[in-house]
Amino acid sequence: MQAFIDGLGFPLRAIRFIASQPMLWRYIVIPIALNILVGFVLYATLLWAGVRAIEALLADWPELIAWFVWLLLTIVLLVGLGYLMVRFGVVIGSPFYSRLSELIEEQLRGVARTTSPVSPASIAYDLFRALLFELKKLLLLLAFGIPALLINVLPGVGTILGTAAGIVIGVTISCLDFFDPPLERRRLSFRAKLGYIRHHLPASAGFGLICLGLVSVPFLNLLAVPVCITAGTLFFCERSPAYLDDGTMR
Repeated sequence: MQAFIDGLGFPLRAIRFIASQPMLWRYIVIPIALNILVGFVLYATLLWAGVRAIEALLADWPELIAWFVWLLLTIVLLVGLGYLMVRFGVVIGSPFYSRLSELIEEQLRGVARTTSPVSPASIAYDLFRALLFELKKLLLLLAFGIPALLINVLPGVGTILGTAAGIVIGVTISCLDFFDPPLERRRLSFRAKLGYIRHHLPASAGFGLICLGLVSVPFLNLLAVPVCITAGTLFFCERSPAYLDDGTMR
C-alpha cells in the first residue's frame, strides 16, 4: 500500500522539481501552448456532443438509475477525451518532452547518455518506432477496451465492471505514455515496457491512476502532460537505479 501511495505522489513532486529548474521551462511552455490550441478544438466539439448523446440515451430511464449511469458514462467520456488529448499532446510535444526527460535524467544521475548522431536514417527510424508504439497502444486499447465496452450492456453490474476495466486500461496506457521517454532511450520493446510497469507494481499502478485522473480533467489536462512526463522520469530515476540499457535488472 505504501508503494501505491508513493506512486500517487510523483506528479506533485514533479511540479516542485519543475518550479526549481528554470532551465527546463522552455521545454514545457511551448508544448503547453500547443496543447491549449488542440484542447480547445477537442472540448468545443467532442465534449458537448458526448454529453448530449448521454442525456439522450438516458432520457427515459428511472431518475436514480439514470443519474448513476450518467455519472459513470460521463467519467468514461472524460477519460476517453483525456486519452485523445494525451495522444495529440504527446505526439505534438514529443521533441520537447524527449529533451525534457533527458535533461532530468542527466541531472539526477549525473551522467549524460550517449546518443547516436542525428541523420535522416536515425530520424526515420525514430519516427517508425514512435508510430509502431502508438499502433501497439491502440491495439492494446481495442483488444481490452471493446470487451470492457460490451460488458456495459449487462444490467447494473455491467456498467460498474465495464467502468472498472476501462480505468485499468487507462492506467496502463498512462504508464506507457509517461514512462516512455527514459524507456525509449534504451530502445526497449513494447513487451519490455509492459514488463517494466508490471515489475514496479503497485507503485506504477498509483502513478498511472493519478496521471489518468490528471489527464481526464477538462482543461487541467492541458497542463498535465509535461508534469506527468517529468513525474515518469523522476519515477524511473528513483526506482530503477539498476535498470540497464538492455532492459534487464541487476
